[in-house]
Amino acid sequence: MARNVRGEGRLDTGLVLVCLTLSVLALFSPQRTREGISGVLRSTVLSPLIRLEARASAMRAAIDARPGLLVAGGRALTDTLSLRAISDENATMRALLGLSARLRDGFVPADVLPARGVEEFSITLTAGSDAGIQPFLPVVTADGLVGMVESVDPGMSSAIAWAHPDFRVSAMSVDQSAFGIIQPHLASGAERWLLEMRGVPFRAKLDTGTLIVSSGLGATYPRGIPVGTVIGELSTPEKWARTYLIKPAVLPENIGPVFVLLPARAQRGVNGVWTSVAAADSAARAVAAAGDSLARNAALDELAARRAAFDSLAADSSVLADTIGGGLARRPAPAAAGESARPAGSMGARRSGAKPPAPRSPARLTRAPGGRR
Repeated sequence: MARNVRGEGRLDTGLVLVCLTLSVLALFSPQRTREGISGVLRSTVLSPLIRLEARASAMRAAIDARPGLLVAGGRALTDTLSLRAISDENATMRALLGLSARLRDGFVPADVLPARGVEEFSITLTAGSDAGIQPFLPVVTADGLVGMVESVDPGMSSAIAWAHPDFRVSAMSVDQSAFGIIQPHLASGAERWLLEMRGVPFRAKLDTGTLIVSSGLGATYPRGIPVGTVIGELSTPEKWARTYLIKPAVLPENIGPVFVLLPARAQRGVNGVWTSVAAADSAARAVAAAGDSLARNAALDELAARRAAFDSLAADSSVLADTIGGGLARRPAPAAAGESARPAGSMGARRSGAKPPAPRSPARLTRAPGGRR
């Protein structure tokens, strides 16, 4: 045991002396020699230790930077969502400003509060009787009709939306070709937020995408407020009327600040207020009609050109036929064998033995004194 301890101590001492000697030599050796020796040591003996140290440093840096990266990512996501929300809010506010500019007066702006403890299809407004709001007044946005005020308090009011079971509005197509009653589509799922247009006359057929507006019949909704667009026709047992499925003009996620139309403004009407939607629908129909008329005019022009060409050809053919027929009529008949070309009158007279008529004298052609020949 003592010998082993002494041996190990001598070995350690020797290694220390060797390291010191090499250190002194490296210290006083030239620069190039020191760099060569260090490069050999790094590439051979110390290479595993160098790789391990580099990997540990990278892991330590990644662990230290992870909280900062998470915070930066969350902040960027929050900023993106807030920017999108701000952009949507700005678009909504710009649309409401345009609507207020067209309305000019006769409306009360209000915000929509989240509904709690009330029906699903009702909304609460931050304006009440103190602002002049009364029951049965229409609630609108820049997109169209939202609903109707149901009850009023001094500082707030409650309104029903278009999906409420009690919602009804007399409506018509934008071209006034069909009239009906709009009511909720009592279905399940997402279709519960759609509308139905019932009582449309059977002779009135509406195409997909037709704009439906309020007709003004009744004392609640003035004429011309967009209600929705036609999705398609529903099959019902009624054979004397049609029912159409309507997509509402105001979607649930777009219900934000609203306007409540006061009685005076509703009585004056809202003609020209929602002109953008109606104008777009009318423009689309005008473009389609213009395309049809252009095609019809082109077909008529082609038919007229063909008729003119046919008439010209027929005229040329008739002229040619008249020319050929006239030449044949003016050509004398060929004389028979042994006969000379003589007048037919003299030949007949000679055969019958009668004398040919004598030519009239010039005296007979003169007028008598009484005006007779």
